[in-house]
Amino acid sequence: MVFTSLHFVAFFVVVYAAYRVLPHRAQNWLLLGASYYFYAAWDWRFLTLLVGSTLVDFAVARTIAKTTDAGRRKHLLWITLAYNFGVLGFFKYFGFFAESFSTAAAAVGWHVDAVTLHVILPIGISFYTFMTVSYVVDVYRGDIAPADSLLDFAVFVAYFPHLVAGPILRAGLLLPQIAKPRRVSTDQVTDGLWLIAWGLFQKVFVADNLAGLVAGVFEPGLAPSGAEVWLATVAFAFQIYGDFAGYSNLARGMSKLMGIELIVNFRFPYFVTSPQQFWRHWHISLSTWLRDYLYIPLGGNRGSSWATSRNLFITMVLGGLWHGAAWTFVLWGVYQGLVLGVGRLLREVGRPLKPGWQRVAAGVLMFQVTCYGWLIFRAQSLAQIRELTSQLFSSWTLSASTIATLLVPLVLIVAPLLVVHVYQARHDDELAIRGLPWPVRYALGGAIGYLVLIFGNFTGAEFIYFQF
Repeated sequence: MVFTSLHFVAFFVVVYAAYRVLPHRAQNWLLLGASYYFYAAWDWRFLTLLVGSTLVDFAVARTIAKTTDAGRRKHLLWITLAYNFGVLGFFKYFGFFAESFSTAAAAVGWHVDAVTLHVILPIGISFYTFMTVSYVVDVYRGDIAPADSLLDFAVFVAYFPHLVAGPILRAGLLLPQIAKPRRVSTDQVTDGLWLIAWGLFQKVFVADNLAGLVAGVFEPGLAPSGAEVWLATVAFAFQIYGDFAGYSNLARGMSKLMGIELIVNFRFPYFVTSPQQFWRHWHISLSTWLRDYLYIPLGGNRGSSWATSRNLFITMVLGGLWHGAAWTFVLWGVYQGLVLGVGRLLREVGRPLKPGWQRVAAGVLMFQVTCYGWLIFRAQSLAQIRELTSQLFSSWTLSASTIATLLVPLVLIVAPLLVVHVYQARHDDELAIRGLPWPVRYALGGAIGYLVLIFGNFTGAEFIYFQF
């Protein structure tokens, strides 16, 4: 069940009503049962994987904390890494690697019958796997103490607002909030309701209305003009942002209503001027996870300039593969790694940007660089990437039909988002509307509600990142 469905609304109302009247430990049992029901609504069979990761990593972390022998501690760490990434790799990548090996073998004259299994991807497995792995690694490093309560740890792993599409939360942030009694303040309720309303606007008005514009150009077999490719790519940039940032805001809003604070996962990523800034503002929980558990262990920026670029490149390629079992995602990771490398080189040899036209020009250029990355991300094959890229550098006729069916709807859908974002970005806070005079706040809330209810797309489209 998706956050925008009536099924989920009824589910949350019942859970929240019970939550507010129960004592702390009973609240945690309620959250665990509700979270398992929420996950089972997708496919009850995969509950065994969620519970398995919970039990294995709870036990391994506690054993590591009690063990003083360095060799045995490392052995235990490798056990949990092998278990978690083994399960993730099988369900997410088995078919991809088997098919890729068969294709590569055929290219050199070997005829290999690939073993293919119709493996269903368990929803949210990438997100909760990264969470439990980071928990065990943090315990191994001595950054946090292991959880004392299996109940608290199980709630940390399965907590339904973030379970299927993040944010990827660290145990140091969420576990203490679960372990101790919670009080819901008036500010949390007010902010939570705003984040829910804003998240719905981003999802059902922006993302889901743009989805049809994007699909009409990225459908395989079409021959769109360069102008259509560019407009559809810009539309997808705002679609994926509205979809994922909308989900994150819905998760944050619901959590605030329960007295639990989640991290900000997006911070105006299209208002940046460099690739490094982009990854500090886009999917923050993933980019910081990759930094702390992959980039830094690879060596980070502690070596030569070449070694740092190599570490960035490896990190982004693996980050691309994390998004999905397809060569388009691998290429997207390669592209992001190269862009980060070039951005780092320019930062070393260039001068700081001056306020004014330099920053505006750099922001526009960075947005175009980001959009081409989204073209790679959205394309359904490497062949389609070649075709669409070729069209970008050829036919640029902006017909009346393109203006009416792509340009005008794109502007009308995105403009309200940007108007609010400009104010939020100036204060670097999605909750900046708290500082507006109350008539303006209520007018803004009414306008957002009107756009959602009258023009929102309530067809039940799943969130894009559910597939990852």
